[in-house]
Amino acid sequence: MDKNIVSRDGTLIAHESAGRGSVVVLVSGAMSTGATVAPLAAPLSERFRVVVYDRRGRGASGDTLPYAVEREVEDLAALIAATGGEASLYGVSSGGALALRAAAGGLPVRHVAVYETPYAMSEEDLRERAQYTERLTQALAEGRRGDAVELFLRLTGLGEAVIQSARQSPMWAGMESMAPSLAHDDAVMGDGGVPVKLLASIPVPVLSIAGDASPAWMREAARAIADAAPQGTCRTLAGQTHMVEPDVLAPVLADFFAR
Repeated sequence: MDKNIVSRDGTLIAHESAGRGSVVVLVSGAMSTGATVAPLAAPLSERFRVVVYDRRGRGASGDTLPYAVEREVEDLAALIAATGGEASLYGVSSGGALALRAAAGGLPVRHVAVYETPYAMSEEDLRERAQYTERLTQALAEGRRGDAVELFLRLTGLGEAVIQSARQSPMWAGMESMAPSLAHDDAVMGDGGVPVKLLASIPVPVLSIAGDASPAWMREAARAIADAAPQGTCRTLAGQTHMVEPDVLAPVLADFFAR
């Protein structure tokens, strides 16, 4: 990241941009930085000015305690103000929940697109999310960052053998360093359920996308988002999982943002 803007509470938010035209801001999900979504910026920058940033508490951006979701919305407001005064938003996974909150919060947003925002679709899943929040909060309070990362990986559906293998890998130290930001994403997701009232208040077009190779509940969540938003539509991408291929996703987003 080569530039900083100052958010309302004084936090430095690192960002960079590429391309020309109307602004599109890419919002990353849990355990990720702007670099995670940067591969999507390249094809989109052929038609738009694409802004990639490190959310607070990760990468080159700062953090200011206590954390509140409202501060992350203010970060987006500052980015939009610094890059043209109006933008479309794309958020992946829990970053989608943040993008939707920003649009509902009255920011100068033209369109919102989200990919597989993981809202719970059953009572059992909601109970699992509540247990995750409790255990994550305790692990971070006790400084057990590795345990916090394990909790998140289990929530995503990874098996124990894969998790233990990850613990022995060179990437584990970096994952532990980002563990405190898991609480940020947990807060952004609320209780984990589809925020129907919030979605119903979004005054701009919403595109909710999922891959047909992802679990069925993710496609159900994508449909629920589109159904709740007044100008919502849903798309399913053939052959795609949660790790969507940028070259498959980018044309869909470009057509939507160009409307």
